[in-house]
Amino acid sequence: MRDERQAAQSGQPPVVGLASKAALASRTKLHECGLRERKKRRTRNSLLRVALELFTSQGYERTTVDEIAAAVEVSQRTFFRYFASKEEVAFTVVSMVEARFLEAIRERPAAENPLTALRNAVTWAWDSVGEAIEAVVPIELHMRTYQMIESTPALLAVHLRRSTELEDAIAHLIAEREGLDVDADLRPRITVAAFGGVMRLTGRMWGRRDDASLEAIREMTSRCLDQLGPALAGDWRGPEAVPAPGTSGRSA
Repeated sequence: MRDERQAAQSGQPPVVGLASKAALASRTKLHECGLRERKKRRTRNSLLRVALELFTSQGYERTTVDEIAAAVEVSQRTFFRYFASKEEVAFTVVSMVEARFLEAIRERPAAENPLTALRNAVTWAWDSVGEAIEAVVPIELHMRTYQMIESTPALLAVHLRRSTELEDAIAHLIAEREGLDVDADLRPRITVAAFGGVMRLTGRMWGRRDDASLEAIREMTSRCLDQLGPALAGDWRGPEAVPAPGTSGRSA
């Protein structure tokens, strides 16, 4: 109070009053920034959801940027403010899932062998990514988008290129956690190539099923990974196997 009386007598504004105004201005600015960011996020999510709905209902190639923008009631310029292309939109949620998988690999305990770490990472990613996806688009829409990518030649080519890049990143992570030089030791790349092949097979098999749920792809992932070890180890010829040329088909 004394400081305020002195400030009033000297003709200067009270220090406390100035501080309060500065704090209020700061809170107002933060609030306005928060509102702008939320509005941007809503616009981006709306563009993403509408685009994926159009891609999966009428086809990726038949959907135009103008059509997506018009459905959200924004300009084409606004669309390109959030996405560089239709392709980026198609792979937005896929990129989110891949990032979650890489994060899961980094967090696996060092005691786990590489294949165990990869399997546990993909299981954790499927268990935890649902909420993150739902914050952007419905799970069911993401699953339909994945099936659409698998059945669209232009997107499938991009998907395979991205898969190669992802496998390279995973191989570097595995080599780092095992203390190996990824360029001198082939084991990280071979392990990741085998694992990646199983995951691509999983996606294709799941994509042909009617059940496009998260639970379905998780179950299919487990089934395929269960066979990775047995498929690579030992003699798994069945009783109906064709005998090799020059043999009777019976062991001595």
